[in-house]
Amino acid sequence: MNGAKWLLIALLALPLAELAALIAVIMAIGLFWAVAAQAASSLIGLMVLRHAGGTHISRVRTAMNQARVTALRADGAGSLTLLAGILMLVPGFITDLAGLILLVGTTLRGASPCSASDGVVDLAPEQWHHIEDAKVTDQRGDDRKA
Repeated sequence: MNGAKWLLIALLALPLAELAALIAVIMAIGLFWAVAAQAASSLIGLMVLRHAGGTHISRVRTAMNQARVTALRADGAGSLTLLAGILMLVPGFITDLAGLILLVGTTLRGASPCSASDGVVDLAPEQWHHIEDAKVTDQRGDDRKA
């Protein structure tokens, strides 16, 4: 079987596996705590999407508006954080575990969603100000207009 068939089988089997995991968790810790854990993980996923995902999406928009992007990269830490937030937002203990692993993995690697290699720096509004027509000296020593 090729990869697409395995992916399709995994996607079709995921709801059954999620149901089995839910039943096992309910039997282990009780219905109230299982529902509370699901609600907490969905809230965490929403917070991750609002914070890190919004930063990643705004970085892509800024780069696109400046016509600096020739190809979008989906291998950065921002994309993994975005995927982790989506997985944690989806109800189910298996997807929550996968999202948590992605989130912890990107954090342990030191790849913060706010540190970008695309040249876009995220600053708080009080940390920057606009300068009109400032003369900027580049590293070669040439004077150029900003």
